[in-house]
Amino acid sequence: MTDDRAYWLAWGQIDGIGATLLYRIQQHFGSLAEAWQAPSEDLRVIPGFGGSLPNKIALERPKIDPETLLAQYLVKNPLFWTPSDPEYPRLLLEIPSAPSLLHYSGLVNIEENRGIGSMVGIVGTREPTEYGRKWTRKLSIILAQHGFTIVSGMAAGIDTVAHYGCLEAGGRTIAVLGTGIDRIYPSENEPLYQEIRQKGLVIGEYAAGTPPDRRTFPARNRIIAGLCRAIIVMEAPKQSGALITARYANEFGRDVYILPASLDQPRSIGCLELIGQGAQVILGEEHLLEMLGTIPQLIPSVTEGAEEPLTATINASERNSNPKTAPTPPPVDLEPKLALIWRVFDSNEEESISFETIAKISNLAVSELSASLLQLELMGLVTQLPGMRYQRL
Repeated sequence: MTDDRAYWLAWGQIDGIGATLLYRIQQHFGSLAEAWQAPSEDLRVIPGFGGSLPNKIALERPKIDPETLLAQYLVKNPLFWTPSDPEYPRLLLEIPSAPSLLHYSGLVNIEENRGIGSMVGIVGTREPTEYGRKWTRKLSIILAQHGFTIVSGMAAGIDTVAHYGCLEAGGRTIAVLGTGIDRIYPSENEPLYQEIRQKGLVIGEYAAGTPPDRRTFPARNRIIAGLCRAIIVMEAPKQSGALITARYANEFGRDVYILPASLDQPRSIGCLELIGQGAQVILGEEHLLEMLGTIPQLIPSVTEGAEEPLTATINASERNSNPKTAPTPPPVDLEPKLALIWRVFDSNEEESISFETIAKISNLAVSELSASLLQLELMGLVTQLPGMRYQRL
């Protein structure tokens, strides 16, 4: 049996093939293995494959044997998921730039990967004030005590305080690294790294041995935003990686919260500017819990022990026994973009529709469509099925 991971890995070796193009290849051909055998000229019909890229693929593919490459890769990278794996974090599948390889080390929580339960990201400056440290610790502890998983980047400053606060409360925390998951950065966080591996999870998209690089950390921030249903920015000056995480969160349709502070404090100016972009101000621990409590829970896509994806109330066998009904008008309070996507399902004869098909019919940008589908899913109106397909509930 072909290991799909071999082809996620092989395609990623070709310069110019990033996460977004990988998804387009998969959606167009149905599988990356089939696409690997297709003539390179067939790729030109896929958006983003213009210019010399097909020619480059034609030159590079014969040099790569996917199965051999995978066997060699597993020697130093034994644990990783690809989007084809059922354990791949469900919320990450909702973003247009989900990593093709997600390495991990520590304790895996399958329910967490399925989107059951809540992960909250806490990010901020590497040089926080005492005020920022105090409130980061307080919020991490209270969230951990209420069952939230804390996600951060294990950087110096706010990230470190957030991880330690969560662990202090006996909670679960996830560190998303901008290096290989075997590289500890900063080095003084080695005790924290080891404790997270024992009690939580360390993840990252880079192969073992990848060193720190200023280009990898901004990319890492999209994973933090993608994994979480809410992002809390504690303190952030104007030029801060935390603001990159907040921008990704907005793009992915996640909630963003900020810790209020003085206009005289440069480390908080970036947070205050986020208010104009829709971020909500935290007025205390109970206020934060109240706001987080309003986020709808995701409907599990697969029940424990089931082999088929389930909707909220109708299982796969029941769906197959019921013919498609007449078009259903969208809820009256849907925003225009959401109503447009809703109508796409009525215009299609299939029970489920691929992401690519919805994008073509709606003419929405990938980032807009991804965020809108997530919003419809959180509202209980659609559900995602394996293979980046969607079905209206």
